[in-house]
Amino acid sequence: MKRLSLAFATLLLWGAAACAAAEEAAPAVTARDAPNDAGGAVNVAWEPAAAEKEAAFTGYEVQRRASGEKEFVKVDRTAPGELAFRDEEAEDGVEYEYRVQALAAGEKAVVLGTASAKASGQWFNTARTNALIGVIFVTAVIVFFIYRAKGGAELFVRKIAGLEAVDEAIGRATEMGKPILYVTGLGDASDIATIAAMTILAKVARKTAEYETPLIVPCYDPIVMIVEKEMVKQAYTEAGKPDAFDEDSVFFVTQSQFGYVAAVDGIMLREKPATNFYMGAFYAESLILAETGAETGAIQIAGTDRVTQLPFFITACDYTLMGEELYAATAYLGRDPLFLGSLKGQDWAKGVIMAFLILGTILLIFSTDLGLRFAKLFETAG
Repeated sequence: MKRLSLAFATLLLWGAAACAAAEEAAPAVTARDAPNDAGGAVNVAWEPAAAEKEAAFTGYEVQRRASGEKEFVKVDRTAPGELAFRDEEAEDGVEYEYRVQALAAGEKAVVLGTASAKASGQWFNTARTNALIGVIFVTAVIVFFIYRAKGGAELFVRKIAGLEAVDEAIGRATEMGKPILYVTGLGDASDIATIAAMTILAKVARKTAEYETPLIVPCYDPIVMIVEKEMVKQAYTEAGKPDAFDEDSVFFVTQSQFGYVAAVDGIMLREKPATNFYMGAFYAESLILAETGAETGAIQIAGTDRVTQLPFFITACDYTLMGEELYAATAYLGRDPLFLGSLKGQDWAKGVIMAFLILGTILLIFSTDLGLRFAKLFETAG
């Protein structure tokens, strides 16, 4: 027992001596690569100088020299109490030596110490781990529902009146022997609303091909016209009637906003289409189009994600797809497992996000401290 006690006491003394030596050996100046950045930055920190409390003390000067250079160059000067500096002009891969001096009026600068570091970029920002977890979660949910849909599972999608009426509107035009007018708005090929409108056009064109109903697609953007022409042609081919496709049914009009509207209104008044579709991005022209179509007596189905234009479509059209209903149309009409699974996965992910928002609100109401801690879990670095 005495030997064990002696050994334990010796171990404690050795540990205390090691800690004291480490404290004495701690550098007064440290330089490290700035974490969680794209590179080009070094963080320099130092211990306060002994003379900082004196009235003559004026601050600190940070100097730097690159590997191979002889002289230090001043890069910054800080006020008393400021014990850190971020060098954002460092080159990646170059080793820099930093020297910090304490300055006092009328006295020679005192060197606190030197430290070396290299700047480099990090492939992952650890401050955004929560964002990574969120992306993985949403992706996993979407993939899960896609596999369920491919496995034959019946995934419920609430009824959307405007999409339920698509078959009826096409059938009405077929019975009356009149064409269908499809307008994809003023967006370009990169606009998500235009992309959604083009995918709906493919479904509509498949139906018009089966019923041999004339289809008119005036285009505002030439790139969109090329894509839409190919999509309609493909739809006719899939319907087994490639010869029924009319190359002139999809055509470019103009990129003048109201010039385009005037041309489309003219088509409505001359051709008297039985059904008008307005899908995509619309602006000030929405009411002009919808009112003209209403005067001709056509069934009108509209859809846009432009909130400011929804009231006009709701007023003048028979059915209106609002916001994300436009994006859901492809899954709704085609029942493709990929689109349907993606739609259900996104809805479930949104439900979880809403649940977290409600939980955070409740915590914030009953305990500000708990609410703020909960909110910090979702903060990401800029």
